[in-house]
Amino acid sequence: MDTILGPLYTAVSWIIVQFHSLYSLVFDKDSGWAWGLSIVSLVVLIRICLIPLFVKQIKATRNMQALQPKMKAIQERYKSDKQRQSEEMMKLYKETGTNPLSSCLPILAQSPFFISLYQVLNHIAQGKTVGVIDKGLLDSARSAHIFGAPLSVKFMDTASKVEKLGASLTDVRVVTVIMIVLMSLSQFYTQRQLMTKNVDLTVKTPFMQQQKMLMYVFPIMFAVFGINFPVGVLVYWLTTNVWTLGQQMFVIRRNPTPGSIAFTQRQERLRAKGKLKEDPEEVEAKKAAEVARANRQQPKRQPKSKRQLAGTAQPAEAGKTSLEKQPEDAKPKQAGGGSARSAKSGQRKGGPQRPKHPTKK
Repeated sequence: MDTILGPLYTAVSWIIVQFHSLYSLVFDKDSGWAWGLSIVSLVVLIRICLIPLFVKQIKATRNMQALQPKMKAIQERYKSDKQRQSEEMMKLYKETGTNPLSSCLPILAQSPFFISLYQVLNHIAQGKTVGVIDKGLLDSARSAHIFGAPLSVKFMDTASKVEKLGASLTDVRVVTVIMIVLMSLSQFYTQRQLMTKNVDLTVKTPFMQQQKMLMYVFPIMFAVFGINFPVGVLVYWLTTNVWTLGQQMFVIRRNPTPGSIAFTQRQERLRAKGKLKEDPEEVEAKKAAEVARANRQQPKRQPKSKRQLAGTAQPAEAGKTSLEKQPEDAKPKQAGGGSARSAKSGQRKGGPQRPKHPTKK
């Protein structure tokens, strides 16, 4: 690894040394500010160089989101023929000019610099010169502290190793834990912002589920691997996460994905400033919908007492017999104006009598 990335070690160490020389004009050359700001400046320089790749990543991500329904249809159609499915996928990518790997380009391009910085700081922790960092710069970097933690130490280092660098194990672990938490939170918020604001919510695709899963997986990975990173690497990774978050906020605000919440908010801002020209037919349709909504009468809410009174009146009305509801001429006429019961008893009296029981008189 050292043989392959040796030239890159030299390049990274040279950039750090140049920034260190610049910041030494303001801060003490052995201070954590001079070395820490040198690492931050390295991140900014690398991310500025990666802006064209970041633009390609944004376009590739949007194209992948737009192609998800077609990709799902191909998978359903050729689910029993994997070879034909792959051919149709490649054909779709070629027709639309989409490269699935474009969304990973910034991470892949940044990985060699990350590995090189890790190895440079690891050499410094072991007291070995690397690249253009000679013995004098090595001693200066080893003695540099950020909030009491040397740049070259890790969370898992022993107390004896930390004490040799003029620090305490408690300070080192407090600083590293705080930086790991901030690093994980910034990664989580970056992914959450992408999922909640810059995704077309009208299309439900497996891509959204994958992004949602990554929103929780990446922060956990940072937390697990972060305990094995030197403090200088944590500074590097926290800085790049903050840069990514700010860069993404700028892109989402200025050029959001159509159909997303951010796109709707941008349309409203442009409409309020009078910069958005809408189709006259759409304007008339919106006005008609608003007028119809305003003219629609809502049922009046009755007091509780009236609702209870209406509820008791309905069972009473329903309890009336069908005989009472019939017209007078439809009701059976009863002899002597008596009741129906007396009429029945009268028929019994006038007709054949039932014999009495022997015990009754």
